[in-house]
Amino acid sequence: MEVVYSLIDFVLHIDKHLVEIVNSYQTWTYLILFLIIFIETGVVIMPFLPGDSLLFAAGMLAAQPNELNVWIMIALLLIAAIAGDSMNYAIGRRFGMEITRFKLFGKRVVKDEQIEKTHAFYEKYGSKTIVIARFVPIVRTLAPFVGGIGRMHYGTFLTYNVVGAVLWVVGITLAGYFLGNIPIVRDNFSKVVLLIIFLSVLPIIFEVVKEKISSKKIKKEA
Repeated sequence: MEVVYSLIDFVLHIDKHLVEIVNSYQTWTYLILFLIIFIETGVVIMPFLPGDSLLFAAGMLAAQPNELNVWIMIALLLIAAIAGDSMNYAIGRRFGMEITRFKLFGKRVVKDEQIEKTHAFYEKYGSKTIVIARFVPIVRTLAPFVGGIGRMHYGTFLTYNVVGAVLWVVGITLAGYFLGNIPIVRDNFSKVVLLIIFLSVLPIIFEVVKEKISSKKIKKEA
């Protein structure tokens, strides 16, 4: 449980942790951010790493004098996001469902219901799932993996992969860059992160509610 609490603390206070990382590692911070985004998008068993909150916090930090260069950071994180999704696709295509049996601390990291929800996303949105999933935690990590399992045409996958990465990385990082200096945002960062997470999972909540309403209608008609 200590690991879980540490992870939650890291996500909710990632702005402060990033400052510590920059102070400790200076230019190497670019590589650390690159690796976090690459692993979060590229390794199907690591969907719990920060994504949206990391990009927003990195944008906030880049807005401060003498800190990170926002354009260098965006370029590197774009490469990380695109390469990560491509690797995840390749893992799904090569190893398929074998990876889902992997256990961490005695529990499966990727659960069957998570895979099923991602399949449902594909059924509803088709190839556009790769773009939409960028903004949905967990689904973001699972979507390219499931695309690989389903043997989506790689040219189609790569196109949506690049489009999704640009919208996600550029959009959220610049949002942090331009909004991060607003006092109410800067002073309430943990609440902003929770809001970002809430907005990210809204599509899933909407689909679940919609599915339950449809099920009730079908039962009544029957």
